Parts: sequence; C-alpha cells; structure tokens
Amino acid sequence: MATTPVIGVLALQGDVREHLIALAAADAVARAVRRPEELAEVDALVIPGGESTTISKLAVLFGLLEPLRERVRGGMPVYGTCAGLILLADKILDPRSGQETIGGIDMIVRRNAFGRQNESFEASVDVRGLGPVEGVFIRAPWVESVGAEVEVLAEHGGHIVAVRQGWSLATSFHPELTGDHRVHGLFVEMVREKAAAGSR
Repeated sequence: MATTPVIGVLALQGDVREHLIALAAADAVARAVRRPEELAEVDALVIPGGESTTISKLAVLFGLLEPLRERVRGGMPVYGTCAGLILLADKILDPRSGQETIGGIDMIVRRNAFGRQNESFEASVDVRGLGPVEGVFIRAPWVESVGAEVEVLAEHGGHIVAVRQGWSLATSFHPELTGDHRVHGLFVEMVREKAAAGSR
C-alpha cells in the first residue's frame, strides 16, 4: 500500500482513545467512527472492548449495525478486542436479551468466561507469529469452538483467546492497554495485505 491505511475505531463505547494511539504507533491513520458515512471512509475497523450488549444496541441506534455487517461481509479488515471479539462471533452461547452480533468469524464465544470485573488479570499470551504478548483480561470472553476456516492464534488456560479468519482478527484481551503495539501492527499489516490483494 503506497498510502498509509486509514483505520477506524468504533467509538460508541469502550477504550477508543487507547486504540487510536496504538494504531497511530503502528503507522496507520486512525479515526473515530460513529456514523455510517465515517465508516464508509475507512479501509478497516477496530471494535474496542466495553460492554458488548451496549455496543450492539448503540450500533443499531446510530444506524451502524447493517453497514458494519455489509462491510465485514464484503471483506473489510476488522479487529475486535474483548467485547469486539463477541461482536465478531457468528454465535454467542449466552447472549443477553436483544443482543446482536456483526458476525464474520465462524466461532462460538462465551461472555465473561474468565470471570467478573474483580477477577480481571494480566497474563503473558504466546501469540502465533508474534511471541509472548502481555494480555489484559477484563471480564474477558473466550472462544468455545471455531470452524474449519478459523486460525487459532493463541490460547490461555486451555481456552482460545485469539483467532483470525480471512481479514478478521479478534482477541479476548486488550493489547492496547499495555504499550505493546505488535498486535495492532499485525492488524495494520493485514490491512496492507488486503489492499495489495485488490481494492476493498
């Protein structure tokens, strides 16, 4: 990609600022996305942590849910952390009432699988292609199972915590909170690969 990729961060809830900083450190142009017209202007999107049910309901309210689904189905690179991982799942084991997902990764996830807020923790996670990454787990989900097209990138305690399918990436943990920008760098490289493979 001759030009620097423009990557949005879904700015409805969650640690948006930290992702914007991490993306900029990984040599991307980072923009907050709150409206469909802003989504249309980015090459890729990060869906941050927060509360997955709240984010899904706000996405409906802001008219973003269907445009998000269309862009992901169309091959837009997307990276979800924690709640973002839940939103990228094709199926949630224990959805709350009214909770919808964007979908795009053939996986089944369990919400709050590692425990509640007071059970949050940090742990070193060996991510395929990157090596040890410090993972911050906050009310984190895990991936119960994946389809044949999904690549498992990391596990913790016998549970899947990082996956990739095509141009979609997801982690149970928050790399944006550690100052280590390698996971965001991996995503930026995916965006560059997608651009090299053809227009979005």
